[in-house]
Amino acid sequence: MLRREMLFGAALAATLPALGARPAAAQPKQAGWPRALTMGTAAPGGTYALYGPAWGQMAQEATGVAISYRTTQGPNQNILLVERKEVEIGMTTMGVALQAWEGKGDWTQGKKFREIRALFPMYDTPFHGIALKRSGITRFEQLAGKNIGVGPRGGTPGTYFPIIMDTLGYKPAAVRYGSGSDMAGQLQDGLLDAYLFASGVPVPSFSEAETQGEVTFLDFTEAEVAKLTAALPELSPGTISASTYRTAGRDLRVVGMFNFAIAHRSLGEDLVYAIVKAVMDNNAQLVQAIAAARETVPANAGKNGFLPFHPGAARYFREKGISLPDRLVAA
Repeated sequence: MLRREMLFGAALAATLPALGARPAAAQPKQAGWPRALTMGTAAPGGTYALYGPAWGQMAQEATGVAISYRTTQGPNQNILLVERKEVEIGMTTMGVALQAWEGKGDWTQGKKFREIRALFPMYDTPFHGIALKRSGITRFEQLAGKNIGVGPRGGTPGTYFPIIMDTLGYKPAAVRYGSGSDMAGQLQDGLLDAYLFASGVPVPSFSEAETQGEVTFLDFTEAEVAKLTAALPELSPGTISASTYRTAGRDLRVVGMFNFAIAHRSLGEDLVYAIVKAVMDNNAQLVQAIAAARETVPANAGKNGFLPFHPGAARYFREKGISLPDRLVAA
């Protein structure tokens, strides 16, 4: 799967201009639609960097609106950029979105971000980690006093893993931030004792790491899951199948949160409807590009219980028979 996703990314790179530049596209299919949109994605090594261009390409083909991609630190920065309309579309986990909507996360500085709207459900983000087998680390509690890497500072794992470790009472010696590929490299070089991450599975950088040496996958005990879900209600218990990674050897007990695509509320209703329809009606095509898209289906719209859907997205889901309360639809 990793090889297929890497090949897809390479194909996109070959057909699109440099990241951040707007690709040429045909005239938009409806008058009044913008000629181009920019999507906030994330740093290399995580799922957003692959998933974003996959659905963006589908949306571009369906609408005639050119979509370019801006590398970001992840959900936090995507929300900031969409709120400011520096990008029009992006992706986030719902835990980070809840912090933004309520203005309660430290990174929000008390500001409520109310310009963002939900587009469609993407996939669940399970929190788990890896350590080199030779380290002898097999449990999260052994990370007390150790050096851990948690991905980009503005991403979901960078935001939540420090909270998770604090909630469990496991104080690491140091928490380091960086791209997924950088974290994996630091682990192999012995600069990190563990690399903890959260994204769609399989995490590309985890899959790459297990091809470079023996690793141990880190998950949570039943008691840890109970403690985390009680303290952080945006987290839910889950399982990663043993077959997800080549060397996991067992099912992994995890906590996770769902991801959603988002947009600025000012985008036109018909354009958003066309984008959502293009993605949701062609799940098999999206899954061919990235395995995490197996969960990108209309039924998972219910995973959002607080962030208003864009009216164009709400129209699509209601046509599909998905019940959305009026409080979750806003202009």
